[in-house]
Amino acid sequence: METGRIEQKTRQSILDYLKEHGPATVDELGKAVGGLNSVTVRHHLDILRGEELIADPVVRHRNKPGRPQYVYGLSDKASTRFPKNYCELAAKLLEEVKSNAAPGSINVIFEGVANRLAASAPKCSGDEPAAERLDRAVSFLNDHGYVAGWDQAADGYLLHTCNCPYEALAKDNPELCAMDLSLAGNLLGGSVERVSRVLDGASSCSYHLAAPAEQQAAEIAGPELSRTQSS
Repeated sequence: METGRIEQKTRQSILDYLKEHGPATVDELGKAVGGLNSVTVRHHLDILRGEELIADPVVRHRNKPGRPQYVYGLSDKASTRFPKNYCELAAKLLEEVKSNAAPGSINVIFEGVANRLAASAPKCSGDEPAAERLDRAVSFLNDHGYVAGWDQAADGYLLHTCNCPYEALAKDNPELCAMDLSLAGNLLGGSVERVSRVLDGASSCSYHLAAPAEQQAAEIAGPELSRTQSS
């Protein structure tokens, strides 16, 4: 276990060096991260390339004859391994928008954001079974960090999101909760009602989707028909 932590630290040191200094050769990386030999450096580079954090090596042009030198640089995906401050930036942007927006326009803005998010989801048709719409909504929400699922309820369905991707912001910006409610309605193609919130101490933000009227009528008529037949 200790060896694994050391190797992880070494690979992060390689990423840090490339972030600061740009593409480097195996020898340069070996010297930068504690005098590692070329075999060990290549081993770490192979792992980082397998994780898509290091791009394929490219030839560094030399001013004198000799074997070509290959340099290694970071891939676009490597940016995920360095600190980000999106949350603070988003909080400041929200403060600025809310302080300059016209009265009553904030909810319109957030509803527009929900519409834009939903627009990137696969479209559902009006006659599509509710279960298929819910499965598609859950897949979309999970791709966006919501940790979603759904259950059947007595009078319809419940869509659950156990993780709020904006939890740190939602405490001071309840409009984000309204945005998620609008998003759920857009994804499910119908009117939904929020029945619980993570911010209120619940285990999930849950949204109720009523069953189609014809389904509710069939469920009500079912017991009556059964009693009539048995008599």
